[in-house]
Amino acid sequence: MSNRTYCVYILTNLAHTVLYTGVTDCLQRRVAEHKAGKGGVFTSLYKVTQLVYFEMGDDVHAALAREKQIKGGSRKAKEELIDSINPEWCDLYNDIL
Repeated sequence: MSNRTYCVYILTNLAHTVLYTGVTDCLQRRVAEHKAGKGGVFTSLYKVTQLVYFEMGDDVHAALAREKQIKGGSRKAKEELIDSINPEWCDLYNDIL
């Protein structure tokens, strides 16, 4: 059994017009990469740097399945997910430091 924690997360840009869902084994490092413009082409292009949702677990397969489920959902479903824990859509990055 692994001692790792896997995080599924959603990022947005400052205007909240773009949503990006990802999975990582180190949320703090990965969000810092996105904020530094090193997250990938999509997130760099659309300046997706605000962490608005995350969930954690210890099963990588479950995390990957959850990421796929979220990505396959509608924008409305993603917004409702974010609203369920972060109705103000605040950047949660400082909360994970």
